[in-house]
Amino acid sequence: MKERIYVCHTFYHAYISVLKELALPEEQHGQATLVLSTMSCNFGDFPARVRKTGFFEEVILFDEKAEKEFPDLVELRKEKGSTFKNMLARITFTRKYAEYQEPYIPVNFKEYGDIYVFCDSDPIGYYLNKKRIRYHAVEDGLNCLKNFDAARYENRGHFKLKAFLSKKLNLIFVQNGYGKYCKDMEVNDISAITHPCKYYIEVPRKPLVDRLTEEDKELIFSMFVSDMKELREKIAQGKQYPEKVLILTDPLCTLDVRERIFRDIIEEYGKDAQVFLKPHPRDVLDYKTLFAEYPMFDAAMPMEILNFFDDVHFTKAIGVLTEMKGITFADENIRLGADFMDKYEEPAIHRQNEMI
Repeated sequence: MKERIYVCHTFYHAYISVLKELALPEEQHGQATLVLSTMSCNFGDFPARVRKTGFFEEVILFDEKAEKEFPDLVELRKEKGSTFKNMLARITFTRKYAEYQEPYIPVNFKEYGDIYVFCDSDPIGYYLNKKRIRYHAVEDGLNCLKNFDAARYENRGHFKLKAFLSKKLNLIFVQNGYGKYCKDMEVNDISAITHPCKYYIEVPRKPLVDRLTEEDKELIFSMFVSDMKELREKIAQGKQYPEKVLILTDPLCTLDVRERIFRDIIEEYGKDAQVFLKPHPRDVLDYKTLFAEYPMFDAAMPMEILNFFDDVHFTKAIGVLTEMKGITFADENIRLGADFMDKYEEPAIHRQNEMI
């Protein structure tokens, strides 16, 4: 039996996996497997950098397939005209989605003692439940359920019935702790969640960071910083400005509206300051071309890495829907939130929790 395996869909997921491993006794390091799903993130040369450290026993790419890859699954998602027919279609969808993933599963999950899955709403959650393999879910992002309780929003209307069909009967699948073979779900702060689930367990991220040694931080740098010289140059560049603003992008709206959003933010908050940009890893807007006049941090590097540099300091850090509580390198953290987004798109698109 192998020890642990982490299934990650983003660089942030991998970062949290490393923090969790570093919190274990040193003799347990090097015994876990890191699986990186390529479904929604291009990891580039990150797997090679992680392998070079020897911190994980294996680093494996997972060619996970989204439902849009299978036409019959897309058809099953369409409205059938009645609750009963919709439920029958969903039961079929749940079974088929799991079956279609099987050829792409890169490891034998039954060989592992502890399986940690970030974002089990993705196909891996369906697969593990179909195969009756128990796993631990982990929140997709810091306090993400506070802002978007995906399980309740996507299953609004007869939620208790759907949760029962998932947790007790395994006929359908509901993510975030409600799957039959999901042992529990790790969240940073249960008190921040409006509708907590009894399967949530609180594992605060701050203590995982506070315990890091300088050696641990160097290990993290070697994995997540592709070019330390370039990063140091960006940090040094910022020292000459008394007022500095860091703007964190999000993959919001259409690309043209997204560009307008961040130009408006720069206009509002960057008038008397030097603006730096940190693009989101899944944000495909060409910031290097459209915002070439602003210094820019590597999109693939988790923003939390900047906390580890003593000489990084910003007057303000600004995000739209990004959770800002993990930032310690700014005097003021500003999350613009839903009220701000109301100016750019239909409010229902970003006010999911209000519709539960």
